[in-house]
Amino acid sequence: MPHQEPAPSGEPAPSQGPWQQAVRLGAAAAVGVLLWLLTGALLPRGCAADSCSWFVTGDPLIALGCLVAAAWRRRFPVPVALVVALASAASALASGAALLAIGSLAARRRPAEIAPVVAAYVLAPLFTTGLYPVERPPGAPWIQLVLQLLTAGFAVATGWAVGARRAEVLSLRERARSAEREQAALADRARVLERNRIAREMHDSLAHRISLVALQAGALDHRADLAAEERAVLVRGIADGSHRALEDLRDVLGVLRAEQPDRQEPPGPSYDRVPALVDDARASGMDVTLTVATAGEPPDPVGDLCYRIVREALTNAAKHAPGAPVRITLDGEPGGVLGVAVGNGPAARTRARPPASGYGLPGLAERVRAVGGTIGHHPSPDGGFSLSARLPWPDEAARSPWPDEAARLPWPHDEPERRP
Repeated sequence: MPHQEPAPSGEPAPSQGPWQQAVRLGAAAAVGVLLWLLTGALLPRGCAADSCSWFVTGDPLIALGCLVAAAWRRRFPVPVALVVALASAASALASGAALLAIGSLAARRRPAEIAPVVAAYVLAPLFTTGLYPVERPPGAPWIQLVLQLLTAGFAVATGWAVGARRAEVLSLRERARSAEREQAALADRARVLERNRIAREMHDSLAHRISLVALQAGALDHRADLAAEERAVLVRGIADGSHRALEDLRDVLGVLRAEQPDRQEPPGPSYDRVPALVDDARASGMDVTLTVATAGEPPDPVGDLCYRIVREALTNAAKHAPGAPVRITLDGEPGGVLGVAVGNGPAARTRARPPASGYGLPGLAERVRAVGGTIGHHPSPDGGFSLSARLPWPDEAARSPWPDEAARLPWPHDEPERRP
């Protein structure tokens, strides 16, 4: 097929298959045959051979050339339409090809191109009236001019409507492609955010587990005076902590696997799990004291954040102050604030510290600020470390002002983690 001329919108014109092209040319030929037979009926009966020779020979030859040229109307729309419009003035059989070329040109919806072609199609027949020996009544040129204008107007209107329909279809297709791209971008962003959230949960959970395992392993390494029973307890604690860390890692990675989309995530942080968190730390050999002086349980966003603060503080104490006593105090009431205070004494011994990621405390600060609270951490005078936070605790009768996503904010990566 010939090359497709770009449409006014910048999109290529819809391509036509061989059958579509054949149907259009066949329809043009049928219209031309009808007009050619009508012209033949107007010729005088028994006209001389020389006066009717053009009708029998020249007219069909020009029509054949116009149909061949019309097949290239999309590659050369203006030249083909102009040539066929002029040639149709000398061939009634080529009128169908001329209307097809004009309609195809009008589909481009460019008046500057359509006007000269229509003018040529309307005016050219006025100069070829002598080719057919037809008796014309007075005023026939004007009647012919009106008929040419009507047929040209019909072809232009039809082509213009087809072009408008094509532009509308192209616009709808572009909108559909744009919507698909936007939907794909939103889906990709949702996947990235979910993966980042899972990565944060894995960081917090595994860091806590591994810190406790490292604490117990350090005790075995530095305490040569441990009794056999104490040593067995530490070994069991290491085995149990390692097993739980592997389970946490397996559960998190299971969520990321595409072949297990229905796998449930491990339980998230909550206020009622703080005592269990402290019990795990005690079982690992940490000296932890928990004091709870709260009037009831805070709502989920605040309680979840309280759990995260306690877990991060225990993780840091196990990393940086192994063997030091840890004191945790929770107090507050609805309509006021929930106070979380965690402090640890100086490290009982010096040993190589595990590398710090630098994401824990900055991440907590972001989450606390998101709910309108405050948090602070600093070395204590006795060489230990203190962490305190104050979280707004809304009254139960009031609607919680924090979204559920407040505890899922990403932690910043540009602030280093500070440890004593």
